[in-house]
Amino acid sequence: MKAIAFTEHGLPIHDPRSLQDVNIAAPMPSPRDLLVEVEAIAVNPVDTKVRSGSFAKEPKVLGWDAAGTVRDVGAEVSLFKPGDKVYYAGSLTRAGCYSELQVVDERIVGHKPQSLSAAQAAALPLTSITAWELLFDRLGVQEDGGDGDVLLVVGAAGGVGSMLVQLARELTRMTVIGTASRPETVDWVKRMGADYVIDHRQPMLPQLQKLGVGEVSHVASLTHTEEHLAQLIEVLRPQGRLGVIDDPRSLDVIPLKLKSLSLHWELMFTRSLFETPDMVHQHHLLNRIAKLIDQDILQTTLGEHFGTINAANMRRAHALIESNKARGKIVLEGFA
Repeated sequence: MKAIAFTEHGLPIHDPRSLQDVNIAAPMPSPRDLLVEVEAIAVNPVDTKVRSGSFAKEPKVLGWDAAGTVRDVGAEVSLFKPGDKVYYAGSLTRAGCYSELQVVDERIVGHKPQSLSAAQAAALPLTSITAWELLFDRLGVQEDGGDGDVLLVVGAAGGVGSMLVQLARELTRMTVIGTASRPETVDWVKRMGADYVIDHRQPMLPQLQKLGVGEVSHVASLTHTEEHLAQLIEVLRPQGRLGVIDDPRSLDVIPLKLKSLSLHWELMFTRSLFETPDMVHQHHLLNRIAKLIDQDILQTTLGEHFGTINAANMRRAHALIESNKARGKIVLEGFA
């Protein structure tokens, strides 16, 4: 089957060897697995990190966002049947979705939103799970709760930020403030539903004070946490909560003590990495997201469509991700 893989870690993305078109054997499903024909995929920062050698030390097929059709199921599968349309983010421990066929554990797969195309649906799984778990599981916000609370989303124009802003706006009573630094990303964050947008390149507290907000109760720091940490501590109210998803080289958390601030890490792969007892939570979560999409409460975060799934287009997508200028999600569709 056709696939895209890397054979050397650390190569710059403009090098044709960094991602290559290959032919590999089709996988076989294990008892709890679905064999999915991949129709569309989305590209995430984790793809570029694995390619650069941050997580893996051997050549592999990347990709952790896909939509497609179930072609076969393992002997113990109970949640799906052949022919079902699905979407999912997969697991770091297994081959990714840059391939015509992929096996994935049914417990981390959802039924695709009926109102979306495969490309539109592929933009959603990883960021939806991350945003949901960060907001509700880690930061402890309650659905239909948050009266008087203010959520600051740093890096709100990216894939996770785009979904997090929507979830907070539609499912809670919080005031939602996103950060963005360019006119096009400011417009995007407003389109996602933020009440206000401030510029993370400028001091944050004066901007919040100008809005009449002053302090915030929750911060979701999605990028450059190390750079912004002092400001985030400054703008958080006493006993506030700070959620982080990026990979700072280090964090000095001692300054959190004075305000009794709590720090919460979110990695959506934790459940699949450790096969936690509540791993099926992600199946239910994706089904809930699909329902909200089909009810027109949430919208896809597809930002740009890069065409056919091949190595050349994938290198372009990785380059845009690495530039930190992506807006929403980058999606590719179909194997030539």
